[in-house]
Amino acid sequence: MSHASRTAPRICPLCEATCGLTLTIEGTTVTGARGDRDDIFSRGFICPKGASFGGLDADPDRLRVPLVRGEDGELREASWDEAFDRIAARIPALAEAHGPQAVGVVLGNPNVHTMAGSLYPPLLLAALRTRNVFTASTLDQMPKHVSSGLLFGDANAIPVPDLDRTDHLLLIGANPLESNGSLCTAPDFPGRLRALRRRGSTLTVIDPRRTRTARLADRHVAIRPGADALLLAAMAHVLLEEKLTDPGALAEHLEGADELAVALADFTPDAVAAACDVDAATITALARELAAAPTAAVYGRIGSCTVEHGTLASWLVDVLNILTGNLDRPGGALFPLSATARAPRAAAPGKGFALGRWASRVSGHPEAKGELPTAALAEEIETPGEGRIRALIVLAANPVLSAPDGDRLDAALAGHLDFMVSVDPYLNETSRHADVVLPPPPPSQSAHFDFAFNSFAVHNQVRYTRAPIPLEDGRMDESEIHARLILAVSGMHGAPPSAVDDLAITTAITKAGAPKELADELTGRSGPERRLDLMLRLGPYGLTLERLLAHPHGIDLGPLKPRVPEILRTRSGRIELFPAPIAADLPRLRRALGDRPAPLVLVGRRHLRSNNSWMHNVVSLSGGSNVCTLQVHPDDAARLGLVDGATVRIESAGGGIEAPAEITDTVRSGVVSLPHGWGHSRPGTRMAVAAAHPGANVNQLLDGTLLDPLSGTAVLNAIPVTVTPSP
Repeated sequence: MSHASRTAPRICPLCEATCGLTLTIEGTTVTGARGDRDDIFSRGFICPKGASFGGLDADPDRLRVPLVRGEDGELREASWDEAFDRIAARIPALAEAHGPQAVGVVLGNPNVHTMAGSLYPPLLLAALRTRNVFTASTLDQMPKHVSSGLLFGDANAIPVPDLDRTDHLLLIGANPLESNGSLCTAPDFPGRLRALRRRGSTLTVIDPRRTRTARLADRHVAIRPGADALLLAAMAHVLLEEKLTDPGALAEHLEGADELAVALADFTPDAVAAACDVDAATITALARELAAAPTAAVYGRIGSCTVEHGTLASWLVDVLNILTGNLDRPGGALFPLSATARAPRAAAPGKGFALGRWASRVSGHPEAKGELPTAALAEEIETPGEGRIRALIVLAANPVLSAPDGDRLDAALAGHLDFMVSVDPYLNETSRHADVVLPPPPPSQSAHFDFAFNSFAVHNQVRYTRAPIPLEDGRMDESEIHARLILAVSGMHGAPPSAVDDLAITTAITKAGAPKELADELTGRSGPERRLDLMLRLGPYGLTLERLLAHPHGIDLGPLKPRVPEILRTRSGRIELFPAPIAADLPRLRRALGDRPAPLVLVGRRHLRSNNSWMHNVVSLSGGSNVCTLQVHPDDAARLGLVDGATVRIESAGGGIEAPAEITDTVRSGVVSLPHGWGHSRPGTRMAVAAAHPGANVNQLLDGTLLDPLSGTAVLNAIPVTVTPSP
């Protein structure tokens, strides 16, 4: 039977760029995807992930109905009612018997790529009252949240580079031509960088690898991995010592500048040069060029976050932006204002940001932003005692691959939990341990709004797309899955899912001080749409869902604008340039001046055709450059007796793995590189494409003991390793 072809708009949910797509649909099948030329933000750009939307959407390995573990220990298909009955019978009973801390929650990064994953987890955590919360942030971006919290009083007040107007962009630890950007939502990041070069602006890239982004730069500095904070501190020292600082309009909102100058006195270019393996003259030139540019922005990402001094590096990125007067001005780094943000308030002191309000049970790791280090999850499950995690709810996460020492976590999930729930479309390395697996529908059957990424967008805009394909019989909408999960764990099992949304709406209206009658004015086909309508109405632009639906390609809300002091939530009401936790950690960085690294250290890398571990099962995205190889410089390969394409053994504190060698001068000597998210070789999964090309799990080289102390983020880069030919 033939079906007429039609097209429909859909925002791509597969990375942080949030590009607009035009889907070609025949019947209920997506047969093609191209960039939406009318999208007000992405203007037709598309990457290989977006072009593969149909393949991911129709992946035959995606689960379609719930799985429940039977008495024989095997997972079997079950009805939705049976799955939620099982959850309602187990989770509340375990929490009542052992306390709320007996239930742990793990949130993966795909949550921020869906409406349900953004709207419902906060309600789940409130219902559970557990402090055992672990997310992908402590494997990636938590240092930036912590540094922003300490500087501005709000952990989510993260400035982004004004890519389209800056005269000088300095990237450190970032490779947006492969990642499409991170904590900086910018469709067609490559095109924006090329436009930057065409208009005569300067691009500087600091990275131990000559990435595609580095090849585009005016200046590429091949820093020694892990030395980012030292180099940035030396640049700040030059600005202060040579009196090149000019905070401009920020001056009246700053405190701590004098203390900062004293604290950075030891970090001269000469003092840090050996540790960074960057000569003092280059460091001095970097600082002077930054100060001399009419406008400039410093942007750091995962390479500078997932290291021993990740929070200090993230803080110093904004210190440089502040000292040069480039924070909160056009062409510098600004704070986006999304359509669903709280309406701006008058500037006033706030509650501030605190670290370590509680600590993990076993190792005493302090919380950050309400989260504990994911690297501590295994010990919290396997270590006996009061407060041990006995039940685990995993939402769109695969920590067996993404967290350090996956073997240990794998064993903990298998042998030490009383009950586990996974919300996941796949039976993967983590969800295979669950007692109940709840699969959300494919993206084509889901509406989409970017609550998180619009807060990091380089241009203010708003877009919403309804599901282009009706929900398939037997499937459940992801929002209903989350709502029923909340009801099941909170003692309200059997209540209508709409009760969760109604409560959320009532609470939001009360908190905003809005009239309760506003609830009756909300429109939308579903609870999530009504909640979106409310957030738009209460937001800074006074929009409505109806207006948004009338603009299927989005509404342009204008370029980023200065927002200080309204964004400040510090107790002082000012930018606290040298907060106490930073001051307390700075001696640790000072001690690193005398460190000399191991002969060989490992760094990760990103692939344009994947996103961590959750796109390796799509045929059209496998192969090509998307392979798990250990990149080695030719000099190191010759010294170690390595042959291109031959299997090598990599060993470190956490263990050893094997991978094919790729000999290339794109990585500097003394450094090897292996991509993140691989290791699809464990039994019991149902991901045929990934299993056929499993790769090696780089995180198995880590034992999980090395963390950035301020943020609890696992150190994933600059890891000492040895590499030998495989026997």
